[in-house]
Amino acid sequence: MNAAFRPAPAPTAAAIPNPPRAVLLGVGNILLSDEGVGVRLVERILDHHRLPAGIAVLDGGTCAMEMLEDLEHLDLLVIADCVRSGRAPGSVVVLRDDEVPAFFRTKLSPHQVGLADVLATLRFVGRAPLCTVVVGVEPQSLATGMSLSSAVRAALPLAAQMLVEALAAGGFALKPLREAA
Repeated sequence: MNAAFRPAPAPTAAAIPNPPRAVLLGVGNILLSDEGVGVRLVERILDHHRLPAGIAVLDGGTCAMEMLEDLEHLDLLVIADCVRSGRAPGSVVVLRDDEVPAFFRTKLSPHQVGLADVLATLRFVGRAPLCTVVVGVEPQSLATGMSLSSAVRAALPLAAQMLVEALAAGGFALKPLREAA
């Protein structure tokens, strides 16, 4: 076969000048039972899925301004968190783009103040993510302890699926680690 007619190899992420970038961010305090659901959700995603190139996974814990550089100029930011929405404990809540700032008006914990400040700063300096999605679970308990309540534990599969769908909708399809037989 003539070399001129060979198909060119598919470009790698390194060959693309500005490859798409996403961050999956788990936030929360794992010492306050359901407040740690965001971190637990990200752990679940990592336990069950292979991530494509371009996705960084961050444990935001009780994040603040030190995350500024990690979150700037993203194509997609997906946040897993505990969300107080007035719904029944264990309810899964998905907020997108313009809905996200409203999430921060009712403070659940100190980490939300830090994350709200980070996102506001990124918007102010013109470096905000193009798309932001929050997938949260309504807490049942914020008592001291490292275990999730039964209501929040039961919501993990659905919330994890919502995270996977948010990433896929943004062009970052995850693959299951174990294919079904």
